[in-house]
Amino acid sequence: MTALLAQALLVVQTLLPLAAVFALLAIATKRRAVLSALRRCRREALTNAGLVVVNYILLAPLMLVAVFAVRDVLPVPAPLASAWGATPYMVLLILAILLIELAAYWRHRLEHHPALWRFHATHHADEELHWLSVLRKHPVSKFMEMLIDTLPALLLGLPAWSIVAAQLIRSWWGYFIHADVPWTLGLAGRWLMSPAAHRLHHIRDERLMGSNYGNMLTLWDRVFGTWRDPAPHLGCATGIAEGTRGLWGELARPWEARYRSGGRTENSSRELA
Repeated sequence: MTALLAQALLVVQTLLPLAAVFALLAIATKRRAVLSALRRCRREALTNAGLVVVNYILLAPLMLVAVFAVRDVLPVPAPLASAWGATPYMVLLILAILLIELAAYWRHRLEHHPALWRFHATHHADEELHWLSVLRKHPVSKFMEMLIDTLPALLLGLPAWSIVAAQLIRSWWGYFIHADVPWTLGLAGRWLMSPAAHRLHHIRDERLMGSNYGNMLTLWDRVFGTWRDPAPHLGCATGIAEGTRGLWGELARPWEARYRSGGRTENSSRELA
């Protein structure tokens, strides 16, 4: 119980400053419309907060045990790991970000395949996208993220500090790109994923959903042909055909009858094309 309370305190201490920052951002960008925006997203935000409790407090210790068990047996060549000692810190950090983004890109893209969509659909279900939407994840999807995203960096023996720092930077960016702002970031948006570009990934029209899989960088979307300019789709409607759910509905979503046939909708067969 003490460990759970400590984990809960850590989560609260992490989220409260973020909540303050995004509240100020909402006030600055929406002004008089901020209260109506809060009312629209209130129900989904409560669901997302519930998933935070499930994933980051109740299940996090179990997930971490499994993740560390897998990583402890990874075959990391000792000479390769020791070679990083002479590499400048900034190069190591950039390399860690690139490798984690690459693994996360393919993990995310695979989650759009019909076989895994049932778990990833929870993340796309918010119809009022907001900064807390980044944490709207089914436990199975969250576990896959924890298990897969850092594998290339770990296999190459990158220093632990560079992996942790890269993940922190990416997580902060993840909150930002889910914010309800129509920002494309101008020239920087060619290389950094913008809120507008990621909103396009959450678009209600599934013909356009199979794009912009990156979290922080547009690089791998451009390399693998899934980048799409968000400019023509600013403020697009978000959500999925299956509709949004409350907490228990999202936890049970993968076992709904609609998913038993491997079901996604019209663009599912093209996700890995």
